Amino acid sequence: MKNKQYTIAVLGSHSALDVCRGAKDLGFKTLVICKKGREKTYKDYFASEGELGCVDEVIVLDEFKDILSEKVQQELLKRNCIFIPHRSFEVYINDYNAIEKKFKVPMFGNRFLLKAEERGVKPNQYDLLDAAKIRYPKQYKDPKEIDRLCIVKVLEKERGFERAFFLAENYEDFVMHASNAISANRITKQQLEKAVIEEFIFGVQVNFNFFYDPINNRLELIGTDTRRQTNIEGLIKTPAPYQQSIMARTQIKYEEAGHIAVTVLESMLEDAFAIGERFVEATQKLFKPGVIGPFGLQTVITAGPPKKEIIVFDVSPRMPGSPGILATPYSGYLYGQNISMGKRVAMEIKEAIERGQLERILT
Repeated sequence: MKNKQYTIAVLGSHSALDVCRGAKDLGFKTLVICKKGREKTYKDYFASEGELGCVDEVIVLDEFKDILSEKVQQELLKRNCIFIPHRSFEVYINDYNAIEKKFKVPMFGNRFLLKAEERGVKPNQYDLLDAAKIRYPKQYKDPKEIDRLCIVKVLEKERGFERAFFLAENYEDFVMHASNAISANRITKQQLEKAVIEEFIFGVQVNFNFFYDPINNRLELIGTDTRRQTNIEGLIKTPAPYQQSIMARTQIKYEEAGHIAVTVLESMLEDAFAIGERFVEATQKLFKPGVIGPFGLQTVITAGPPKKEIIVFDVSPRMPGSPGILATPYSGYLYGQNISMGKRVAMEIKEAIERGQLERILT
């Protein structure tokens, strides 16, 4: 009955269904906080009805930010909620100070680590990677120094949480693409000044989705995946003679549309775990108590010689967005059956409750 005393709560976006299914499997009640107009997925299509569904209760708000209101927080506290953060929670709240100091609901994981995902804060994910001695793409503070193909990551004007990527192989190329983006009203000059310019790494993209268990001091690889992105995927599938003309009249987007499962060579797992272990240690130094639960390292695997190398280009210090990692075998190698990240989170909460150590995994 102990699990029934708690409700697992999550914002209605990103990986909410993954969280809820895992929580239901472990005997928890589930609650999803939705924005008006976006609640049907949780309220109708995946609502708990007998053996079907995984969402027990839905709270509908005018805006996601209303979760910070005293009224909503009291409702969550009254239900003895444990809140699971994900990227959409960070994006829609858009206020890490509020997440850290004004959101009173107990949160699974380290809420003080979430802001490290933003490149404009200090310390940030690059500081973590430096502390962990993990290689990431070379960066250029001055676009005049660009001497190879680079990807420019700049926030969109209309949707401040999406990035308007473009490629440039020298300064003249940078000026041309930047000017076109500003003229098309896709970005602003102010946003361009804050852009991240980094070397474009050629290789295979793989997201390593780890789980750090502080109760047992164990790092686990739950699964691996890669992204499906618009509209770059359509471009690369177009015959080469047409690609140049398409690019001349179409803005290329790396906007995420979904994920697919991908596996890696077994010979690479030791290197992947070594990177994950160093990342955990770095978070424990810079963001005490360090990472708790899920985190993702988005990587490119490059060719040898002397051997293939894993280069990290992005960090996700929270619940990943891909339920498809369940389809990869790594959690099954460890547990005897494949488990989702949502279920692994619920397993950790259940064990903490049973051992009287809930305070070790909540902030």
